[in-house]
Amino acid sequence: MIDGPYFVLTLLAALGSGLIAGVFFGYSTSVMRALGALPAPQGIAAMQKINVVILNPVFLGVLMGTAALCAVVAVITFVVWPDRGAIELLLGSALYVFGSLGVTIAANIPRNDAMAKLDPEAPESAEPWQRFVSEWTAWNHVRGGAALAACAAFVLALAA
Repeated sequence: MIDGPYFVLTLLAALGSGLIAGVFFGYSTSVMRALGALPAPQGIAAMQKINVVILNPVFLGVLMGTAALCAVVAVITFVVWPDRGAIELLLGSALYVFGSLGVTIAANIPRNDAMAKLDPEAPESAEPWQRFVSEWTAWNHVRGGAALAACAAFVLALAA
């Protein structure tokens, strides 16, 4: 059984993964749908503002802090290799670090950076905006699913 500080680290990794999964779920099911339904200039301007506002200590603390917790949990798991839950702990850590944070860095952030360069009022921005909404949302589904699966893996490890 996982106990002591290892339990606390795993619980915090589960909670952080679940919280990030919820943020990404909210984006996929409502925010991006609403922005995509707006006229391109309004949608672009709103997304540009969201991309600035989201870079705050609370969100980044949870996003990056959870990745750090996952890395610590993975290292501890390799060192102590518990009788039960080791595979779930490593799977949860990998899902979050690579599937959630990795996808954020490799897929969503580059799209956000390209979005920041668009002129919301320029007619030629409408097509890149529609492509952005589709592609960004698809990658958001991936990273949200990975965060949720990581949460589930950590919960299974704690229940083992």
